[in-house]
This record gives sequence, structure tokens and C-alpha cells, in this order.
Amino acid sequence: MRKNNKVNIIKKKLFIDKRGFICDIFYNSKINHVSLIKTKKNMVRGNHYHKKTIQYVYVINGKMIYASKKKFEKTKKIILKKGDLMKSEKNEIHAFKILSKYSEMIVFSQGLRGGKDYEKDTYRVTSIL
Repeated sequence: MRKNNKVNIIKKKLFIDKRGFICDIFYNSKINHVSLIKTKKNMVRGNHYHKKTIQYVYVINGKMIYASKKKFEKTKKIILKKGDLMKSEKNEIHAFKILSKYSEMIVFSQGLRGGKDYEKDTYRVTSIL
């Protein structure tokens, strides 16, 4: 199911037994970097875009507003919660505002984003939230 680049992966249960389930977040995809991010309520993250990098955010816990904007378009906002996966395309401004006490998310990047390359493909902008 897609809506504004949102994919609810919990609906893609692949293996279920009495212990629970196993669900592939990615299959046959090139991921260059993975980050775990924990953020407190009312904090904002993002307000940037990447020219060469695609990012996916998987929400482990919490609830947040995800805002995104492509050039010459209006800002789109959507609520993300536990189990949601959001894709930010190249050149798409993106930001998050945390609504719950805290949130945890995993960010998967295809392109430059980790270690010494962390800021090489990050272009900061005025807040879109």
C-alpha cells in the first residue's frame, strides 16, 4: 500500500508461526548505511534534502509528522506511527516532528550518509514544518 511514498510493511507478513512473524523490510536492495535515531517529543529532525541519496525511515516506536516537499510543489504532511516505512526521494526536502513522548526510527540510506560521508550529500533548508 502506497500513499505519499508511505508503505506499511506490517501488512506484508511473510512468515507467521506461534512465536510471531518475520517480515523483510528490504529484499534484494542496495543499502549503504543504516542509522538508529531516538528523538524526544516536539523535536524536529531533517529540514534537508539529498541530491544523490534516497532514504527510507522505518518507525520502531512513537508517532510523528512527516513533511516532504519537492521543488515547486506544496509541502505534504502525513502522520507516521509504529510499523510505517517512508521513502524520501532524491531532491525531496523532508522533516519530522515528534508527537509522542519519544520516538525511535531506523534510517536506511542508498547513497552517502554515514561516517565521514554523513554531510557530503546533505543540503539544509528553512523549516518546512
